[in-house]
Amino acid sequence: MDSTRLTNGAEDKGLERLKAMLLANGDAIREDEELLSELGLRIDVANIVDFGPVALSRVAAAHQRESNERQRLEAVARANFNAQAQTHAAVIDLLEARNHADLARRVDEIAKLRFGLVSGVIALEGPGGVPAGWRALVEGQIDLILGPRRLALMGHAPTAVGLFGDAAPHIKSVALARLAIWDPARQGIMAFGSADPLAFTADMGSDLVTFLARVAERTAERWSPP
Repeated sequence: MDSTRLTNGAEDKGLERLKAMLLANGDAIREDEELLSELGLRIDVANIVDFGPVALSRVAAAHQRESNERQRLEAVARANFNAQAQTHAAVIDLLEARNHADLARRVDEIAKLRFGLVSGVIALEGPGGVPAGWRALVEGQIDLILGPRRLALMGHAPTAVGLFGDAAPHIKSVALARLAIWDPARQGIMAFGSADPLAFTADMGSDLVTFLARVAERTAERWSPP
């Protein structure tokens, strides 16, 4: 048997009983000023129950909440669309890099010009040298920054601030993604830093920065290790 149909039937009967009770006690309800006030109703000059200021204010408040929520959702949708559009353009920029140094330069330009950030860097762990324009890290440093086996991090990360060199004092939030380049793989990291502490937060998804990291990996592997 359909439990939803039974529930709806019980509700309909309950509403009918309530309606009958209200009709039978109309005079008492009209004379109960406290009840009418609580319901946001009033008696007009024609002795007809009318919506009072309280009821109207409730309707207006509900409409304002609905409008605010719609505007918030529209703003989030626009922001997501803009971020995806800029990310797609950034992919083209990375793929057009001519060498490792040019790739690092483009990462920084993408951060500043496309996303309005302070800096973007690529870093690589040793042993061995690093390409021009890349940051050099000691073995195990990426695990200290990201955490072991963690692929990405969004938000506040004090251990990552040093990646940004002279810009470090201005970095308040970061977006980080792990890299694995060449064979055998050398561990690296792509880092974007913002002066806004809320630009990147822990509850944000890391899909876009991780996608850019994968593009940087494939692009960097066009050229031999240093």
